[in-house]
Amino acid sequence: EGGKNGDLSYALLRFDSEVHRLYGVMNLGLFNKRYLAAGEYTIADMICYPWAVTLQGRNIDINEFPNVKRWMDELGERPAVKKAMAAGPEYREDPATVSAEERERRAKLLTHQRAQQVPKEWMQAAR
Repeated sequence: EGGKNGDLSYALLRFDSEVHRLYGVMNLGLFNKRYLAAGEYTIADMICYPWAVTLQGRNIDINEFPNVKRWMDELGERPAVKKAMAAGPEYREDPATVSAEERERRAKLLTHQRAQQVPKEWMQAAR
């Protein structure tokens, strides 16, 4: 797959590999456990479910991860999860409607991010 900045195949492969790795971590964590962080449904499940279920189509066979699949199936049947997953289409943006200027502004926010050093005045105050 190509893109403005060249061939994206390495980035996509790396992304898919990371999703596969995270499913593996979750699969181990869900071994003999119903939920991710405790014996009950917690914020950990609420946070992880949307991305986990959305990414299951990324060149990954979810059947490799039976504990994750069971967890996704169970959570997907919860009324509150169904409601939450159905919410928000009115907030989703059609990429075709974003101006070139806005795309450029967003790209600047997401690229070339660098760590900030501790401000000198903080260092002086700590002495």
